[in-house]
Amino acid sequence: MLAVPEDFTINEKLAQVLERRRNALGPDGGIEWGHAEALAYATLLEEGVAIRLTGQDSERGTFSHRHAVLHDAVDGTEYTPLEHIKAARAGFEVRNAPLTETGCLGFEYGYATTRHDALVLWEAQFGDFVNVAQVIVDQFIMSGRTKWGDECRLTLLLPHAYEGSGPEHSSARLERFLKLAAEDNCTIVYPTTAAQCFHMLRRQALAPERRPLIVMTPKSLLRLKDASSNIEDLTHGSFIKIIDDAAVSDWRDDISRVILCSGKVYYDLKRHPEYTPEDGTAIVRLEQLYPFPTETLARTLAGYPNLEEIVWVQEEPANMGAWRSIRHRLEMAAPSIRLRYAGRPWRASPSEGYLPDHKIEQERLVRDALGLSTH
Repeated sequence: MLAVPEDFTINEKLAQVLERRRNALGPDGGIEWGHAEALAYATLLEEGVAIRLTGQDSERGTFSHRHAVLHDAVDGTEYTPLEHIKAARAGFEVRNAPLTETGCLGFEYGYATTRHDALVLWEAQFGDFVNVAQVIVDQFIMSGRTKWGDECRLTLLLPHAYEGSGPEHSSARLERFLKLAAEDNCTIVYPTTAAQCFHMLRRQALAPERRPLIVMTPKSLLRLKDASSNIEDLTHGSFIKIIDDAAVSDWRDDISRVILCSGKVYYDLKRHPEYTPEDGTAIVRLEQLYPFPTETLARTLAGYPNLEEIVWVQEEPANMGAWRSIRHRLEMAAPSIRLRYAGRPWRASPSEGYLPDHKIEQERLVRDALGLSTH
């Protein structure tokens, strides 16, 4: 995956990035999201699964994290390493697609329904770009199996998370997909580590049942050290629907508050300067939102015998994100425990869109969740 022809000249800065990937396979780890994704594709190609990835900057990756297609720094010649895996038994293709979401996503859905042996992925440049293709989501992706018996593994990669940028580029409208989720018609995940990305893609390609996969993909986590993984995390295990808080394993009897969250906000909580695992709070990640792992969550929460409060935390406003769709599931998992919400209030716009205001609001919701003073 890191080899190029002898006469191919890689950009000097990019060569350093790729060399770090080689070192990340060592004992110190550091496998990032784009690297784990490429490793997942390579293993699937060797197992005979064809892969087609298209999107609005998918060859490079919108956030310069993928580098699936390399360009010769001298003459501009293109080279795609994943097309040259020696042991591959299937084909790989990655293409940049135009900003014509309805047509592009409609084509990929049709392609995926006729290629049951392939993993077909469509990636939005930003999560909100799927808005223009909402009719394809509503009429085909989420209801095609019920209406016509059409099945596919079409995977939507939708960048999502609040970094203080514009309102539209903050949100992939997770709430819309959750409202459309029923009758086991899809899988919706919000993974937080590179290893989870690796196992998520392999599960999607190899699972006996064919269902669309909706992925809230990260932005700032793509290179976050805390979100990177070791090679052992990839070679062992599988996708984890709920990640318990390993930092509190030695004093679980002292935990009175469990914070439940998905995605990037987990790291905002964990890295807050006033948070310590010894303060009676555990932070649990919900990595799969549909089908909701109610029984798994119930077992996880039962591991805290003195639990008094569950706090659902999200970056999105209360009328968006996962809260309104999964609240009843949370109550089912722990019916006798007090449940409360920590996040932005109801809003018409997805986010503030002004960095100073964003930082103030983000700090407020994190402090609220951790039980710290918000004044």
